[in-house]
Amino acid sequence: MSPDKTQITKGLWLGFLGIVIFSVTLPMTRLAVGTPDAPQMSGIFIALGRAVVAAALSAVFLLAMRAPFPRRGDWWPLAITAAGVVFGFPLLTSIAMRHVEAVHASVIVGVLPLATAAVGALLHRQRPSAGFWLCAVLGSALVVAFAMLRSGSGGLSISPADFLLLAAMLCAAVGYGYGAKLSQRMQAEYVICWALLLSLPLTLPLAALSWPAGAVKASAWWGFGYVAVFSMWLGFFAWYRGLALGGTVRVSQVQLVQPFLSMLFAVPLLAESLDTVTVGFGLAVIATVFIGRKMPVHPSPSFPASGPDPLLHTRKS
Repeated sequence: MSPDKTQITKGLWLGFLGIVIFSVTLPMTRLAVGTPDAPQMSGIFIALGRAVVAAALSAVFLLAMRAPFPRRGDWWPLAITAAGVVFGFPLLTSIAMRHVEAVHASVIVGVLPLATAAVGALLHRQRPSAGFWLCAVLGSALVVAFAMLRSGSGGLSISPADFLLLAAMLCAAVGYGYGAKLSQRMQAEYVICWALLLSLPLTLPLAALSWPAGAVKASAWWGFGYVAVFSMWLGFFAWYRGLALGGTVRVSQVQLVQPFLSMLFAVPLLAESLDTVTVGFGLAVIATVFIGRKMPVHPSPSFPASGPDPLLHTRKS
């Protein structure tokens, strides 16, 4: 059954809360990883170490809540969720952030809503209206136009770090899609917790092996602490609940404001600059989110409600 207006509204607000938390991730990661001239922690340690910290918090939380074990059929979707949001996105972004500024990386994040909507439409058997896709494409186009404008006369340059960030967006979209689907049949807070615990046999030894060998600034540890507790754990509590209530395709468009929120946070945290052009584009992107919210999203007639997951389904020849 499609979510009602009350659920959609609640889902959008919870999704927005999750995005506010996630929007600080890139500036804090930049703070933790440092720059090529003044490196701090390695990207591998930041990605895996934050998962270990979040897994420890998850274990305490699940025990305190007396959470049931996932059903047998939930372990494979949990593994895919973990591959996307515990390994793929954190590893790729942490490695890339040493070579690009947070403002630059925030622009690349602008492709995430469209990727998440596409994955969600396939996985959740939804058929967004033409108006919805128009708002999604328009919002993404605004982000691309902003990137080209900020890049100057030379055009939008694509570096190896940009490719890492784009791959990270794909990982996040898949992890968000499967996590949201799991949140429809288990408590949303439990999804990320079980994904983190499932990953612990890999993340713990690899994090130990990549522990910083030299001295690290206190600011880098603060950045690491944020991405461990908020980006890797608490943010998903609100995000997955929002996706489950409002629908992955619709709520995913709230991510269009993430690049601009990240830029706003980068100003005080990293002393990066913000101008009126950025604010103007940010307001325009936010407008597409609110317009897209009013566009219908229908269940797809191609798959029955009780049918198999499209991304897991294989046809018999």
